[in-house]
Parts: sequence; structure tokens; C-alpha cells
Amino acid sequence: MPSPVSPSDHVTPRAALPAAQYAASRHAAWLGAAAIITDEVGRVLLVRPTYRKDDSWLLPGGVVEPGEHPHVTCRREISEELGLDLPLSAVLAVHSFSPHHPDLQPGTPCPGEIRFVFDGGTLTPDQVEAIRLPPDELSEYAFLQSRDAVQRLRPVDGQIMLAAYRARLGNTATAHLADGRHILDIPALDRHDVHVRYRPMWNSPLHHGPVPERLPVQQAWAWCFVPDGRVVVVADPGPRGALPMLPGGTVETTDATPEDTLHREAAEEAQLTLADPVRLGWVLDETGKVYGGVGPNARLRLAARVTTIGPAAVDPATGHPFARLLAAPAHAAALLGWGPPGTRQAQLAADTARERWRLPTARPAAIEEIPAEGMRLT
Repeated sequence: MPSPVSPSDHVTPRAALPAAQYAASRHAAWLGAAAIITDEVGRVLLVRPTYRKDDSWLLPGGVVEPGEHPHVTCRREISEELGLDLPLSAVLAVHSFSPHHPDLQPGTPCPGEIRFVFDGGTLTPDQVEAIRLPPDELSEYAFLQSRDAVQRLRPVDGQIMLAAYRARLGNTATAHLADGRHILDIPALDRHDVHVRYRPMWNSPLHHGPVPERLPVQQAWAWCFVPDGRVVVVADPGPRGALPMLPGGTVETTDATPEDTLHREAAEEAQLTLADPVRLGWVLDETGKVYGGVGPNARLRLAARVTTIGPAAVDPATGHPFARLLAAPAHAAALLGWGPPGTRQAQLAADTARERWRLPTARPAAIEEIPAEGMRLT
């Protein structure tokens, strides 16, 4: 049986070029490598270089040296810039930068750049304390909410940072970008411009006993589980992006119980019908500042089963629809910016769902959007 023939076998070959001429004919581009590194509540680490005239900041990283692999570059640069030896767990983004992009500084003879962005993980407080900068190259560092980090980066660098960070948060495939834009399908977190929000109460302990009678319950939020073990996260769009939260909200005087608040808010925000809400615990709010300074109060945390998801609708409190996402509980906790306490609370909610309703442990799939027409739950 004759061997298969490739179409390229029928192409008339060009005359062989001398090695130097062939090498000169090949496309040339710079190579760069950077890392997404966060603190425990999901703020992104940026560094401030001493050599940029526009005072823009950067992700930790640098230029790939001749013969060096990008992942080796990234680890070397992190060691040189931060004094840390960090493993890299994934390639979050690959970016192609054209030589005529408007963010290129005038007079820079750049042939274009390919940049790899790696996942540098989450730093512990001890690792943050151990950061040491080379003063001749970097003047300071900061952990910033992604919405604030974008403001300190050049526009294209901000687009790369967001796409890479959202690939990590959303557990999606490596983002492939050209001049800051996705060249393949746009993942849900990017489509809705979702950002992690730093919450000042992130490290408040979850109390598991009943709420003391002296404390009014001002808020009821819930981990709302669909049958495959994932939870619903809603994101409220705004001029600086969408901020994620669990379904629920402020307890109104018309609500007989916090559970009534949950049912009402879940229906209004995410068009969810819930069953079997169970209290997981409560968080102490010492001041009640966001409720007009009402003083000490409790913020209730619950878990509940989702029985139906209706078509997307306008939230009556805000006048616009919320983005509705499905995520494994651990991924939802990362989006919420609650740090280690949020991770523990997500695990408690997942354990409760498994024990009470025999729901499976959610597989570590990508965060996805709930269709506008709703979903049938089996």
C-alpha cells in the first residue's frame, strides 16, 4: 500500500538560501516573561520601575535572554526583582504585541514582542515580608485590586494582566492575545469585565452558633448550589467593571426572616428559586457603616439548593440585569476576595451540600455563564 502523500510534497521547493540569508528572512520579535502573583485576598502584585519615563508600573518579570526559555526567565526575574524563589504552575496568557501599537514609546525600535504570563501563585504574609527590591531597578511594589492595578499599567499591559488573572480565576485555558485582545473565544469573566473586590472584613471569623439576640441581622448571603455541586455567583456591572457576590442582600423591614431576604434577593438578582436554606454561621460587623452606621450587627451566611433558574431579568434595585455565573465553590471564594476564611467557608458550604442534599463535589471546571434564557436543572 503506498504511503500517504502530503500536499506539501507537490510544492516546488525554493532554491536553498545561504544560512545567514535564511536566518535574516525569519520573523524576529522580542520575548518577555511575567507573572501574576497575588496576596491572600486576591490583590495583584505590581512593581514600579525606576527607568520608565511615563511612571507606569509592571508585573514582575523581564526580558528573555538569548537561549533562555521563558519560564526560566520568569523564575530568574522574580528572584532578582523580589528576592523570592517561586514555582510557576501554569501559562496563563500568551500575548503578541505588534511593532506599531500605540502603547509603544516613541523612538523604540521594537520588532514586536511575544510575552508569556505565568501563574506565580499566592504569597503568604511571611513571603510578602521577605520581598526585597533591587533599588537601582525598582522603587516600590504594591498589591492592588485589579481595577486599581489597571490604572497603574500601560493600557495594553492592563489588558494582558486582566486576561491572565481571569484565566487563573476562571480556571480557563491559556488566553491567547494580540495587542491586548483575545483572538479566540472570550471567557465569561472577560466578557463581563469581572474583578475581584478586596473586602475589609475578609478575615472576620465565621461564628457557627446562633446569632445573639442583641445583634440585628443586616445581611443574608448564600452559597446557592445547582445539582452538579457548583454555586451561583452574581456580578453587578458598573463603570469600572463588575463586582462578584453571592446571591442575597440587605434584610428589609418587610422580610419576616433573613431566609425570606435570601429568597427575595436570589429571585430578583439571579432569577433563582431556592429550597432548604440552612445557616452556616454569621460574621460580626462592628460598625454597620455600610448600613448607615447602625452599630454592631450580624451578616448571615447560608447554603441552599437551587431548584430553578429562570430567564435573566432586570434587578429592581439597580435597574439592570446582573451577570450570572456558575463556579466550583473554591473558585467562587477566590472571586469574592475573602482570602483563607472564604476558602474555609466555601469548603463548609460544599460539605453541607454533600451531607444534606447528597450533591457531588464540583469538578474543577471553568467558570461559565448561565444562559440568558435560564437553565433546566436535573
